[in-house]
Amino acid sequence: MPDLKQLHEAILNGDAKTAKATTEQALAAGIEPLKLVQEYMMPAMDEVGRRFECNEYFVPELLLAARAMKAALELLRPLLAAKGNEPVSRVALGTVKGDLHDIGKNLVGAMLEGGGFEVIDLGVNVSPEKFIAAVKEKNVNIIAMSALLTTTMPAMKTTIDAVQLAGIRQQVKILVGGAPITQKFAEEIGADGFSESAAGAVAAARKVAKA
Repeated sequence: MPDLKQLHEAILNGDAKTAKATTEQALAAGIEPLKLVQEYMMPAMDEVGRRFECNEYFVPELLLAARAMKAALELLRPLLAAKGNEPVSRVALGTVKGDLHDIGKNLVGAMLEGGGFEVIDLGVNVSPEKFIAAVKEKNVNIIAMSALLTTTMPAMKTTIDAVQLAGIRQQVKILVGGAPITQKFAEEIGADGFSESAAGAVAAARKVAKA
């Protein structure tokens, strides 16, 4: 029987090779994929998020942990889908139209995946139409928008207005974040939630997923 604490530690330490190897051993030993995710991987990413919030971890550690998480998750995702284990929620993630920054968005995506969400990464410079198509075609429950430039902040409101016009506002929650974004701005444009960090995005997403 593999030592599953190794999986938790490998993610915390950003060791993708060990995370993948331990996951392979666990599956070979007949351990349920969902057990690995819920009892070892998600708690590890929660701890990574906590350390990031406390300035014990920084962006490099966050990226390494996310990479280790991804390595393990790639083995588990097809098995979870085959068993009909639904993700917490399906998130369409993207940097808004006019903005080409992706580091913050990528961190948020990694943290959300670590938190048990299925992430559909739409990339950068994402138009309102692309977000709407993701909701309609991929059964997305949450839209998560990022902006790093003050000049692209209005694109968030444009997207929310477009979602409203498309008649799908009731079926989707909208989260916003990025360096210039504040709670006040999020409320003014009609977003459902806001986070000022990648780690906080998981808590914000969990909150709206339950609403």
